Amino acid sequence: MRYGESGFHGHMSDRIYDFNTYLRNLYGERVQKISIDAGLTCPNRDGTKSFGGCIFCNSKGSGTGEGLLAGRSVREQILRQQQAIGRRYKARKFLAYFQSFSNTYAPFQTLKHLYDEALSVEGIVGLCIGTRPDCLDPKLMGLLESYAAQDYLIWLELGLQSFHEQTLQRINRGHGIREFLEAVDLAKNYPKINLCVHVILGLPGEGKAEMIDTARRLSQLPIQGIKLHLLYVIKGTPLASLYQRGEYRCLSRQEYLDILCEFIQYLPPTMVIQRLISDPHPDELLAPAWALNGGENRRQIEQALVARDIRQGQKMIIFS
Repeated sequence: MRYGESGFHGHMSDRIYDFNTYLRNLYGERVQKISIDAGLTCPNRDGTKSFGGCIFCNSKGSGTGEGLLAGRSVREQILRQQQAIGRRYKARKFLAYFQSFSNTYAPFQTLKHLYDEALSVEGIVGLCIGTRPDCLDPKLMGLLESYAAQDYLIWLELGLQSFHEQTLQRINRGHGIREFLEAVDLAKNYPKINLCVHVILGLPGEGKAEMIDTARRLSQLPIQGIKLHLLYVIKGTPLASLYQRGEYRCLSRQEYLDILCEFIQYLPPTMVIQRLISDPHPDELLAPAWALNGGENRRQIEQALVARDIRQGQKMIIFS
């Protein structure tokens, strides 16, 4: 499943703590992500955990598939995108985003070579590394901490998707809440590494209550960031089969807005919201059609937050 980087602009900063604001506060200027496919795989696909992968994920592993399919090195991928992205956003600094599949799932020296190659490119100020909670170990975390000690910005992005065991089993996630909490606990030993958790809204079998419960539980953990995704249906996935048999219904835009507006009220004001909705690739999307209109979706989210006077953290409570 491919998720695009959706941006929100200045007038939202008094309602949510968004990633652009966070980066401007750090660097005093615009910083952009460059997505990388390092040609890695996932224990939920190679047979270690499963061969099927998560029910929503396609053969590109939540990324562009660009590097693997085209055979480009990490450096080539960065240089290929850097000029166009810099020109579009007037950016001079960039984060190398290892996006596709599980980017801590390879031999240590392989990973070190990939990360070192990215950081060697002029203009790269840090790494964002997408992975699973069950693909971490102290040696790898020590490496990432060493980069942070050299003043590189390090974000480790953990795919959780839901705080409910039944949901994780239903989507064939291949790990449970225990592995996620162990990963968060491990990260406490490496304070220079920032944790960002991915959550999907609209997973099969979940209603609004379960999704809000995920927000409440995450609000109590030492997590620095979050990404929120709409579950959309990608062609050729197990989820597509469920949808075509009438066994899964996508959220409407209004339902997504309602859940999102409540969800963010439970997030700590210091937690960086890196994304509020995801953008599907038009050639891959099966449903819902409204997910393709990224500009309108962001406009409606902004309008809803203002109209309902929603602010991040305004419903935060102590949860036990």
